[in-house]
Amino acid sequence: MKIAFVGKGGSGKTTLSSLFIRHLAAGEAAVIAVDADINQHLAAALGLDDEQAAALPAMGAHLPLIKDHLRGANPRITSVETMIKTTPPGEGSRLLRVREDNPVYDACARAVRLDGGEVRLMATGPFTESDLGVACYHSKVGAVELCLNHLVDGADEYVVVDMTAGSDSFASGMFTRFDMTFLVAEPTRKGVSVYRQYKEYARDFGVALKVVGNKVQGEDDLDFLRSEVGDDLLVSFGHSDWVRAMEKGRPQRFDLLEADNRAALEILEHTAAAMYAQRDWARYTRQMVHFHLKNAESWGNAKTGADLAAQVDPAFVLGEQAVAAGSPLPA
Repeated sequence: MKIAFVGKGGSGKTTLSSLFIRHLAAGEAAVIAVDADINQHLAAALGLDDEQAAALPAMGAHLPLIKDHLRGANPRITSVETMIKTTPPGEGSRLLRVREDNPVYDACARAVRLDGGEVRLMATGPFTESDLGVACYHSKVGAVELCLNHLVDGADEYVVVDMTAGSDSFASGMFTRFDMTFLVAEPTRKGVSVYRQYKEYARDFGVALKVVGNKVQGEDDLDFLRSEVGDDLLVSFGHSDWVRAMEKGRPQRFDLLEADNRAALEILEHTAAAMYAQRDWARYTRQMVHFHLKNAESWGNAKTGADLAAQVDPAFVLGEQAVAAGSPLPA
């Protein structure tokens, strides 16, 4: 299943996404963790030191390789140069699985050992000084969107994405790629402001959205969140000595995380699983195509000099049946 953590900057979404990843790893789940934020902090939250975090390969730097691999033998995609971030798979495309080795993971993912298990960590790469004035951060995140569009995942497999802060996620269709979106909100007016923006878009596109309260210190904070987000408030996290120790570079065993915070992580897992059980692959594919056609018309056709609507395979539906039908997977 695919899960996103969103929220305003400083809300704690990276911390909570890292706790959720650790929780899944402790249960020996298959996990791909993706840092898609413009400020790259997920590696540190998962225990990597500065040198290890800096050594992570940037997905944005490997975009030609990613496109070439995913293109496969799809006859509708005439060249790698005509692939954009929203290009959907079709017959002949290579599909990704969580549990596999492939050139994309070889180039872009690194194994991170956590309590009870190992996860694959991928990162878009930071927005650098050389990008200023010549590049858009969404071009880097496009590598993540392409991979999500070509990924067939199962109920016991997880892709957890720490998204860019605020409402920037709506710059493409990537916000529709998730079974569950957890919006991390502090109990303040600024903390719930992003929720109102997300709620509107979520309603329009059927995105499953739940609010996770963070830095909640008592009933007054809970009452505030309930008054602002209503039934969308799923669970809340309070102060954590475990998190404070981690942030100081003194990580403890994950099983020492406070019992109430561990229980909250269980609720996140069960909620996401319930939404995955309702996934409609045909609808998922239609949304993918919708945003591809929208991007093609607004900028993609002009940029590539091609009619990108021709990349859409009207008979193709992403899912297990696409794998069974023979869309190639890596050997």
